Amino acid sequence: MKYILSIVLIIFVAACEQAPKADKATITEAHPVKESEGSPYQVDTVDSEIQWIGTKPTGKHVGLFKIQEGKLLVKDTAITGGNIIIKMNSLENIDLSKTDTTLKRKLENELKGPLFFDVTKFPVATFEITSVSDFAPSVGNEVLMKNANYTIQGNLTIKNITKNISFPAIIKFEKGVITAMANFNIDRTLWGMTYRADKSMQDKLINSAVNIEFRLKAKR
Repeated sequence: MKYILSIVLIIFVAACEQAPKADKATITEAHPVKESEGSPYQVDTVDSEIQWIGTKPTGKHVGLFKIQEGKLLVKDTAITGGNIIIKMNSLENIDLSKTDTTLKRKLENELKGPLFFDVTKFPVATFEITSVSDFAPSVGNEVLMKNANYTIQGNLTIKNITKNISFPAIIKFEKGVITAMANFNIDRTLWGMTYRADKSMQDKLINSAVNIEFRLKAKR
């Protein structure tokens, strides 16, 4: 039991080593989703990926989620809507795979369990776009994602908890293919994952800030 608890302490959203420097997503309550018009672009689930980095006082862990399916709606070279479905059981740690397969499996099982994503009860997470607008940095608010040209806003649902998140992104349209990338931090506790997020726990802390980086490709 003590061994399992020690594994839990080094998983996922780790950090003091803090979360990687990235833009902090603006998080609010869920927004209404308007019916969108446009041509559908299907997300390429092979060439798209979502990476997470979690940290704690003694280190960090890096992993991936797979996209189950998704689409973007495009009208006159503007994204008008769309959604992504994330397969939560696909969660995989990638920094331990070559060093300790036993620890890797235990870590993944803990993250998939009820203390974190509870994938048996909540097999998917969803992101539904509520708006995509030209990026306009505000005065005094430096954005770390250089060359960001759009702001993406959408409802992120994890464990049946929905919050609207907004973040800068780089989106390109080229010959019937859309590529999008972003790198930002979110607070896991807003989606009910509060395990060891209390800073008074010091060396037992698991940082509440989680880094999310995604690279998305969609085709007509």
